[in-house]
Amino acid sequence: MLIACLFLAACAGGSVNNEQTDTLTAWENLVRWSEYDALIDFVHPEYLAAHPVTSLDIDRLHQFRVTEYRVRQVMAQPDGLGLERTVRIRLYHIHSARERVVDHREVWRYDEELEAWLLHSGLPDPRQR
Repeated sequence: MLIACLFLAACAGGSVNNEQTDTLTAWENLVRWSEYDALIDFVHPEYLAAHPVTSLDIDRLHQFRVTEYRVRQVMAQPDGLGLERTVRIRLYHIHSARERVVDHREVWRYDEELEAWLLHSGLPDPRQR
């Protein structure tokens, strides 16, 4: 009985890790392909309520194409239910033909109620230098 409980607990932990990998991969793909409208679905509802993403924010992002998205640092929380990543995003401005480099901090946490990994930080801001 004890072995069965330990096995089930290990499988549950693996499921959270698989969801984390799937979520982060989907996020990275959306950013790399400049699919900015879909990014809002990854942001935690409470964070969105406190920090709404306006149509101006999305329109501003649509002026850029991502030429590089590189994870530079990952710091995981000891409980395995959160992590913070520092990423470097190279953005090509379609109107001025100039590239901009943005260092972006992503805070990800697993929401047990929603059973999903969600972003608890904002979308990349191309105005940042």
